[in-house]
Amino acid sequence: MGQRRALRRIGDPVVAAAPAGVRVRTRLHLTDAEIAALTAIGSFLGSVYRAELAARVELGRLSQTEHARWRAQRKQAVTTLSSSRWAGAVTRAVEDQYQLGMRGLSAHVTDLGSAVEVLEHRCALRPGERDGGQRGYRTAGERFAKSRRLAGLRARLAGAQEALEAGRPSLVVGGKRLWRNRHHLDEAGMTKQKWRARWDAARMFLTVDGESGKPGGNETIRVDSMGRLRIKVPAALAARYGSHLDIAVPLVFNHRREQWAQRVAARRSVRYDISHDPAKGRWYLDASWKKDTATPAPAIEDLRCGPVLGVDLNADHLAVCVLDGSGNPVGKPITIPVDTAGLRASRRDGRVRAAITALLDHAQVTNCSAVVIENLDFSDARTTGRETMGRGKRGKRFRRTVAGMPTARFRTRLTSMAARRRIAIIGVDPAYTSRWGAQHWAKPLQQQTSEPVTGHHGAATAIGRRGLGQAIRRRPAGPRNGQRTVAGTPPDRPEHQPNHVGRHGSSGPPPRTRCAPVHRRTPAASGQHRSGRNRATLTAARL
Repeated sequence: MGQRRALRRIGDPVVAAAPAGVRVRTRLHLTDAEIAALTAIGSFLGSVYRAELAARVELGRLSQTEHARWRAQRKQAVTTLSSSRWAGAVTRAVEDQYQLGMRGLSAHVTDLGSAVEVLEHRCALRPGERDGGQRGYRTAGERFAKSRRLAGLRARLAGAQEALEAGRPSLVVGGKRLWRNRHHLDEAGMTKQKWRARWDAARMFLTVDGESGKPGGNETIRVDSMGRLRIKVPAALAARYGSHLDIAVPLVFNHRREQWAQRVAARRSVRYDISHDPAKGRWYLDASWKKDTATPAPAIEDLRCGPVLGVDLNADHLAVCVLDGSGNPVGKPITIPVDTAGLRASRRDGRVRAAITALLDHAQVTNCSAVVIENLDFSDARTTGRETMGRGKRGKRFRRTVAGMPTARFRTRLTSMAARRRIAIIGVDPAYTSRWGAQHWAKPLQQQTSEPVTGHHGAATAIGRRGLGQAIRRRPAGPRNGQRTVAGTPPDRPEHQPNHVGRHGSSGPPPRTRCAPVHRRTPAASGQHRSGRNRATLTAARL
């Protein structure tokens, strides 16, 4: 008999905060001359940005005083090549990218440490040996292969720790995935020319933060209230394109147009990013700004009064169930498809958006005050899943399914889209929701609909009940007193037994019944037996 593992501590539900910023996009309609000028400006500033980023990585960790001195020196040097405003944007973006790389390197060290710890524990055991919740590998060959993997992970961990202590993260401007595709063009489905176009477009730098009090909220990339775009040309290219590049066709923001127009008219800061998509041959302008007042998250006690929508996110669909304030399922559960396997990033994002739109529409129709989801990111599965989540084809298939679930993108999109509809998002601990939901709620949900109900719908019910502060397990039927000593379902209440003399052995005269009395015309001694013989004439031998 193995040792029974204790249940882990379950965290409290939390209400997700609304996004603190806004980002909108529109398309730029450019002429050939404007495209050539904008490409030259972006490529030149991209080269300046990459040189400054490489120099910043070489410096490593800096104190606050050293960082201020470095930025002042580099801003003065970059100003001679471009302008003071472009220099400020470049140095600020360099420091932001460096800090992002340091956070990623720290997370990478943590993940490698977790994987090494699991491998060390399992490799220390003999094949087939168990130590509490851990067990050794099945065969000596598998243990040998894992020991080689452990040696490789230790070497990678040592290198990552050394880079983290020195403050020198590995950064690839344009994306490491796109860089790796250069050596696998056939597998990526690209030609050398297409890859070069994507690589050059990803390495351009056309990003400027806003400035309050300036016309249009931005002096470097300015868009006035009429939609006219004007871009500051760097000093190194001013002789060819002039001091400013004016775009002839005005742009229009179809989403949040009024909010953007109010900020531009009031000279509030607005950040602009210009990007190029070579696959479609289109240019885009993104405008972003921070909200003036942060919307406070509602109290969870208020959200638990009304109905909520429990959602279980899976690799190819959303299992949804509506629950009232007491945690009881209302109506029949539904399924929303989210098929993102094998699609490119833009199409995956569109499928996720469509599924979230259908989800929020159902929440509004059923008057749900909140949507309850799992606070899930599969960090453990991505770091140690190779060692703890099965082996062989089954384990690979399960890990591939986990990796294909868009948990972070789904959570981000859902929070932002639900905030516009004034629907709150409650995140709960994902522990045991799938197991207990299928065990306790799959059959009761099947009684409410003729459609097939899966364990995922039971998990959605369990998630909703956890968000409401209710227990997932159903209360067992039985006596309400002595539940610690009396287990199981009590028998049905017995019927009242008559107190008459006879086979039951009870004393007293038989009670009167409402049935009609039977009048015997012949004495009992002369009654006929069913066989036709007279019982009075039977001999003792026959008895």
